[in-house]
Amino acid sequence: MQPPFLYEHIAYAVLGTSKLEESIRFYRDLMGLELSRHEPGEYAVFRCSDYTTNLVLIQQEQIGLLRIGIKMQSAVDREKALEHFGALNYPISNMSTEQSALFDIGENFSVTEPSSNVTFDFFDSITVPAFSFQPTVTKIQRLGHVVIRLPSPQFEATWEAFTSHFGFVASDYVEDKAVWLRCYPNPLHHSLAIVRDETAGLHHVNFMVTEVDDIGRARNRLTDAGVEIVFGPGRHKPSGSMFLYFTDPCGMTMEFSFGMEEFPQEGAREPRKLENSYQVMDLWGGKPSPRFAKGGEIVKQ
Repeated sequence: MQPPFLYEHIAYAVLGTSKLEESIRFYRDLMGLELSRHEPGEYAVFRCSDYTTNLVLIQQEQIGLLRIGIKMQSAVDREKALEHFGALNYPISNMSTEQSALFDIGENFSVTEPSSNVTFDFFDSITVPAFSFQPTVTKIQRLGHVVIRLPSPQFEATWEAFTSHFGFVASDYVEDKAVWLRCYPNPLHHSLAIVRDETAGLHHVNFMVTEVDDIGRARNRLTDAGVEIVFGPGRHKPSGSMFLYFTDPCGMTMEFSFGMEEFPQEGAREPRKLENSYQVMDLWGGKPSPRFAKGGEIVKQ
């Protein structure tokens, strides 16, 4: 049953990093995000859209995913979501004024899914700056998705909670292995995904690009800079995207992707059960390196 509220899209990801200044150079100069706010030794805020906030790096010892921000379609949807999670007895938390200002969002509340420890911030307004995002080395279109990895039984419990309680809709799945979820009624194939693994942690963060040439240029630019390419270029069966995965200075996996299947709000196809095969993840037959999707924890907030 679909919950009584509507999402707009994933707006930001917040990551913990132990190498803030080095990471700023990586995300700005090599990936092409715009640095919008920065407090040396504390945090850096980047944008890649018409909002001020799409990626936040917090200087700390624990490396990994701190929280995910999701924009609701309206204030009414935010209030309905607040009532919905309260009725399900989820603990509700509210950001401090300082934290809301850091993320540049309006009225909000936060919920932590207990099996995965992923914290979601829900809000309906986020600041739009005077000027649009201007791409530099990469024509980034948007923050695309965040993927986490979990062992059993957390994997199964989180899958159930994300679909039954949070209202995320499955687009495709590999039985006992992975599920790709969209923020209904957002049309993109997935804004979140869960992959079963031996340990819990961040799998990767994705940024969608506007041209296929961005994939090739990024591979050469990153390789020349000594950045490790951990998977790709290749093409996924789920979503149909062309992809390139690489690691940031702390070993967290980032992805550039081009193209993605989109779903209509009504009459969308049913989720496909995909075979458990390496070729599903790369139709071109590539295989990831051992460091793929292994950097970063899920840091409980």
